[in-house]
Amino acid sequence: MSKEKKFIPVMLTPFKKDGSIDFEGLTALTNYYLDNGAKGLFANCQSSEMFELTSGERLRIIEHVMKIVDNRVPVVAAGNFGDTIREQAGFVKQVHDTGVNAVIVLTGLLAGEKEGNDILEHRINELLSLTEDIPLGFYECPLPYKRILPPQLLEQLVQTGRIVYHKDTCLDIAQVKEKNRLCAGVNGFGLYDAYMVHAVESLEAGSAGLSCIQGNYFPELVVWLCNNYNNPELQEQVQLVQQFFIDEMEVMHRHYPQSAKYFLQQAGLPVTTYVRNKGGSEVPELVKKEMEELALRYSRIAKMLI
Repeated sequence: MSKEKKFIPVMLTPFKKDGSIDFEGLTALTNYYLDNGAKGLFANCQSSEMFELTSGERLRIIEHVMKIVDNRVPVVAAGNFGDTIREQAGFVKQVHDTGVNAVIVLTGLLAGEKEGNDILEHRINELLSLTEDIPLGFYECPLPYKRILPPQLLEQLVQTGRIVYHKDTCLDIAQVKEKNRLCAGVNGFGLYDAYMVHAVESLEAGSAGLSCIQGNYFPELVVWLCNNYNNPELQEQVQLVQQFFIDEMEVMHRHYPQSAKYFLQQAGLPVTTYVRNKGGSEVPELVKKEMEELALRYSRIAKMLI
């Protein structure tokens, strides 16, 4: 595991006002992440509205991101879509063929909510066997329901040498610490925490970095935290940033991802506020007000870090 802590953005999908994919906006967004210090990208994820995309659109988005990135940083993308494990394996191979560094497996698509971890483990092993030597990762995606990988199962899977990435959403720092402890020392593997409430403690516990929606508002602040979380001369500022993420958690989640698209639009990115699950671009006045107030509070934090 690299000592450098990395911010891996969960990428948004820009849409045109008619709801089609805006590839020019996707180019600008990809470069925006990289220009602000991202060390990798997670394409085709929940923030990308992946469940609102067709199979063809998912692949075209990933291919476009790979073209723009041009090997500057690693790219991962979700890929186990399908009604059966065999179908999921087929799409994993298609995603891998785009050139991504790893294909991410959504844990909630592997077993039903009432099925036990024995079934989950069996299906993961089946998927591993059907996908040859393709590097994989896991994402405890909240949709269709959140399926948390037990630390011991994650350790067992990491030991296969196939698992290079884990996006953790358990929200439990004790579990995060245990996962990092059990998987420590395995070359090529990294746990990336999504929960910014315990970001500093997670990084201190060995997490490879952060992969959070907050990076779709101010990626540079997440990067700053990754770079400075353990700087003894900046601990007062580190705690201010950590508290900022705690205090602003609710407002950033409430109307996401439309709120993030509006926030970025106001920051100058050429993206619309269209989201497919809402079927339009109209941003409620309340959201606009909340985002304007968030930008003001952020500017106060940013000044303290200069």
